[in-house]
Amino acid sequence: MSSRPAAEQRLSDLALLRRVRDRIDREYAQPLDVEALARGVNLSAGHLSRQFRIAYGESPYSYLMTRRIERAMALLRRGDLSVTEVCFEVGCASLGTFSTRFTELVGMPPGAYRRQMASETAEMPPCVAKQVTRPVRNQEAPVTGAGLA
Repeated sequence: MSSRPAAEQRLSDLALLRRVRDRIDREYAQPLDVEALARGVNLSAGHLSRQFRIAYGESPYSYLMTRRIERAMALLRRGDLSVTEVCFEVGCASLGTFSTRFTELVGMPPGAYRRQMASETAEMPPCVAKQVTRPVRNQEAPVTGAGLA
């Protein structure tokens, strides 16, 4: 018996997962949930969550929140929006959840980050500031598969 059909199925699944990840990257500020993401690729929410975690080392929700926090960091560095405005700008509906996730990922509350980064990145080009302040989630997560990024 050949493993070709299983390999083809795996490639097909990875293509669907990549579509989900790309949608999250594009639409991070929109109200997204796992059920809506799964419907978009004709998978069940549970199957999508399991396969996404295997492929990318984190759940779709965690990936979405990381994208939102990355964008929030850039907006906070700009300094022209309040923390509440940034929270809603990046698609979070709850200031409490936003602040909690931000603190977990960045290591400090959004207000403290805004104050600290305003002085530290003032002379830095935005592209450099984005790279040196980028959050990294799940550094200890095992790398699975090749070509998934």
